Amino acid sequence: MSRVTVSIDPHVHSDDSYDGHEPVELILEHAAEIGLDAVVITDHDVIGESKRAAEIADEYGLIGIPGVEVSTAHGHLLAVGVERMPPRRRPYDETVAWIREHGGVAIVPHPFQRSRHGVRERNIPVPDSDDGEVDANAEGADADVTTEAAEVADSPEVDAIEVFNAWLFTGYRNRRARRFAAKHGYPGVAASDAHRLKYVGRAFTEVEIEGRESVDAVTADDVLDAIRNGTTRVDGRRAPIRMAAKHYVGAAGRKSGYYARTGAVRSATAASRGVAEVVSTARVAVSQGAHRAARVLSWVT
Repeated sequence: MSRVTVSIDPHVHSDDSYDGHEPVELILEHAAEIGLDAVVITDHDVIGESKRAAEIADEYGLIGIPGVEVSTAHGHLLAVGVERMPPRRRPYDETVAWIREHGGVAIVPHPFQRSRHGVRERNIPVPDSDDGEVDANAEGADADVTTEAAEVADSPEVDAIEVFNAWLFTGYRNRRARRFAAKHGYPGVAASDAHRLKYVGRAFTEVEIEGRESVDAVTADDVLDAIRNGTTRVDGRRAPIRMAAKHYVGAAGRKSGYYARTGAVRSATAASRGVAEVVSTARVAVSQGAHRAARVLSWVT
C-alpha cells in the first residue's frame, strides 16, 4: 500500500489571538517555505482566522486544517479539525466529548504546566484500567481526587498528548508528558506553540498517511485519522536540522517583505485611525474648555 509522510505544526497562534503577533498569510507563507505541509492556527478562544487560514492554505501548497485552543474549566485544550468554536469554560471531559462529536481531535497542550493553564493529570480523561480501579497512589491522590479521577475515567478519551512543546523552558514537563502518553497509550505530537513567526515549525509532528501517493493528495481528514490512529512521530529539537537555515534567516526577510507589500494599506488605516483620534481629542478639548468657562462664569456672577 502507498504511504506518504506529512509534517505538521498543530499549535500556532496568529494576531487574532490576544497574545499572537502575525497575520495568517505570513504564517502560511513561512510554513510553506520552511518545508511544513500543514500548520494549524489555534488562537485562544477564537476560530475566525483559523478557519480563514484553512480556506486559503492550498494557495500556499499546504493542507488546510482549522483549530482553536479553547479554555476549559480545567485548563487549555486543542480542538483540531473543528469548524465551530467549542463551548468555553466547560469541564475538560465535556469539551473533549464536544470536539470528538464535531469531527475533531482533542489534543492536550503543554500538560501539567499550570502557569500556562495546562491541565492537571487527574483531569485528563484516560482509558479504564483492566480492573476498573483508579490508582489511589497517583500524585497528590486523596479521597476527593480519587473519586474525581474515577469519573474522568468514564469520559471520552483525548486523542493525543502534546509530548513536546517548544515553548517550555525546561525539559521536565515534556518528559512527564511523554511518560503519561506512553503509560496510557496515547499518540504523541510535537508543536511549536509559536506566537511569533520565527518560532513556527521549531517543533513539529510527522504523520504517516496510508493510501496516498503524494502529499498533494492528502486531505485534512486523512491527517486527523492518522493522529487518532497514532501514526505520528515527533521532532522536538530546538532548531530542526533540515529547517534551521531558512527558519531563522528567512523569517526576518519574509516578514519585511510581507509588510512592505501590505504597508500602503496599513499606512492608510493607521492614518485614518490617527485622524479619528485627533478629531476625538479636539472634541474632548472643546467640551472640557466649555465646561471650564461655564464654571468660571458661575464664580463671577
